[in-house]
Amino acid sequence: MSAAASSEADRRTGGLLYLRARTARLLDWLVALWVFSGGMVITEPSPYELSFLAVLGVSLAAGFGLHRSTLGLLVLFASFIPFALIAAFHVKFNALTDTLLFQAVTIFLLLTAYFVANYVADAPQKRMRLIVNAYVATAVLSALLGTLGYLHAIPAADLFTRYDRAKAFFNDPNVYGPFLMLPAMYLLQRLLLARGRRAVWAALLFAVLFIGVFASFSRAAWGHLVVSSALVFLLVFFLEAQGRDKVRMLLIAMAGTLALTVALAGMLAVPAVNRLFEQRTSTQSYDEGETGRFGRQIYALELALSNPLGIGPLEFRNLRITEEPHNTYVNVFLSYGWGGGFIFVLFIAATIWRGLRCLGRPSPNRLLLIPLISTFIPLAAEAAIIDLDHWRHFFLIAGLIWGITAAYDRAQPDEKQRLSALL
Repeated sequence: MSAAASSEADRRTGGLLYLRARTARLLDWLVALWVFSGGMVITEPSPYELSFLAVLGVSLAAGFGLHRSTLGLLVLFASFIPFALIAAFHVKFNALTDTLLFQAVTIFLLLTAYFVANYVADAPQKRMRLIVNAYVATAVLSALLGTLGYLHAIPAADLFTRYDRAKAFFNDPNVYGPFLMLPAMYLLQRLLLARGRRAVWAALLFAVLFIGVFASFSRAAWGHLVVSSALVFLLVFFLEAQGRDKVRMLLIAMAGTLALTVALAGMLAVPAVNRLFEQRTSTQSYDEGETGRFGRQIYALELALSNPLGIGPLEFRNLRITEEPHNTYVNVFLSYGWGGGFIFVLFIAATIWRGLRCLGRPSPNRLLLIPLISTFIPLAAEAAIIDLDHWRHFFLIAGLIWGITAAYDRAQPDEKQRLSALL
């Protein structure tokens, strides 16, 4: 090869590398925007889906790589598609276009989980820091809007509430509350292990999210917050904390419990808040009887057992009972058939298994995983009383678990310090 030809080849290679570097930087910004838009889910498709299309397009130009260790997630994703499409053609009451759109959203969300798993696996600490920062920002904004809307302290307060409960930019308070959980757990972990200004900011932001969850008046979200917080505390205490950390964590736990109890007592002193709290903590009429939540679930299970190919999504409400069963594990067999339902449940089980298996091994990235698994396990339990197969953050958390476990021991030399993964 001549010198001129060699020089031209070098220029092209250099130009390609420069373009990929710039595109990779753009991809990071778009991923942050995509995660941030997860706090605005009122319509389908939502800004979350639309921004992900931009992420997907740019990732192809950025030389985005796929990891063999996430192959299991790809197999689950590909296997789910035919069952979901077959079930869509069994609808009797809904328009086929609406049904196909519903199934497409589920398939799309599984794709987002696979994408983010591979994205994070490339550089776990660096990319998780970007994702968590974007998630904390949108969660804090959502909590502020939801809480201020609930208090009618801002204009157009009704836009951020439903049934006199905070919802921010979500359709339902029962989705808004759990959405705040993962960033709250990262902030709690930072509060337990960080020092100085970082710990103070973590405490303040955690308090904002705590109040936001309370204002949702979602019993499941309240329980989720308690269980996830306990899991984060215990996992950090026994797996990561050193002697002085443990003493400090116990003091923080006592002081924090006291402060949150005082804050709750103050909020419950407001008559309107106390009335709604008493209403939400008492037995709900829609949980009881043949047409109540649990009666619906039994009827839905009977339907699922007698329809191997499924009845399609949103069909159940047109049958004997006019409300959804509110049980993801039953509903996925109804909506996606036995095959699709089995794959969806396997997806949840495999995600938990991967997370727990890795938690048992020391790693510079274990602090990335603790809040994720502490949030996902209660979500999996919550799925027994609510339909979460279209919750964006559910698939995001699952994908992050797959990504971190795929590169659990991967870290740069400066990322192997004890608290380098403390976000």
